[in-house]
Amino acid sequence: MSALLEITTLRVDIGGVPCVDGLSMVTTGDHVIVLGAPSGLFEAVSGMRKVTRGELRVAGRAPVEALRTGVLAGVPLDPPMPPRWTPRGYVEWSARLAGLSKRDARSRASDALELLKMTAVAETPLRTAPLHVRRAMAVAAGLATGAEVIVMEDPAVSLPEDAARNLSRLVATALDTSAGQKRRWILFAGRIPLESPLAMHADEAVIVMGSSVTGQGPLAELATRDRSYALRVVGKEDEFLQAAEARGAQVVRHGAHLTVDLGPTLHTRDLLELAEQASSVIVEMRPLARAFV
Repeated sequence: MSALLEITTLRVDIGGVPCVDGLSMVTTGDHVIVLGAPSGLFEAVSGMRKVTRGELRVAGRAPVEALRTGVLAGVPLDPPMPPRWTPRGYVEWSARLAGLSKRDARSRASDALELLKMTAVAETPLRTAPLHVRRAMAVAAGLATGAEVIVMEDPAVSLPEDAARNLSRLVATALDTSAGQKRRWILFAGRIPLESPLAMHADEAVIVMGSSVTGQGPLAELATRDRSYALRVVGKEDEFLQAAEARGAQVVRHGAHLTVDLGPTLHTRDLLELAEQASSVIVEMRPLARAFV
């Protein structure tokens, strides 16, 4: 089976300005959370935005091709929704856009709405539907297409804690049970609680900082790296790197960024001192565990 997400020296532009430039990664899991990436990367992975340069594959296919052939469905955060439509109408419309017959679209829509526990509100006009209902509906619209891979922005973001947890649980369960098979999925989020049901269903996380991958692996492992930092250093970077390693730090270079594991004795103030001694300046310093709340 092809890697769920494979990116090589990717550049994606928004308004002629790169939001990522030179990004590379290969995922190994079937349920992947991408943390910290710009929205333009989600749009490119979901087939909504053209790639300026480089290679991008979702389940072995270019996103536009995967979208056109029904392999992929994208679920953006809060897409435009006609206020007079109902959740059932919106989800059926999504299934019809995917090429399903009217009869099949109606059946798929009913199944998706049931999975998200939306049957009771399926005929409610969207202008009166609360935010968590509209978020659930957007996921149902993706499921109703029958796509093998769902690429979505975090539907629980900015919701109250209880609503966020409940929606995450419904989405995670629906992704596992819809269409009688476990779908592969990619979730894009700024940060995510470790106790989120979606986080607990994920088998891999990728932390993106700028155009670099600064952490990748199981979520629980990344979340415990509270002494690991992603840095961007300006000046004599090599001298700083050598000095940090000589003091016991483990340093990995990721393009323009460094990932530094402080080890048992170093502190962040030591990094600042080492940078000053190496005639360098640390312009960004972000703990990897910050991606988890």
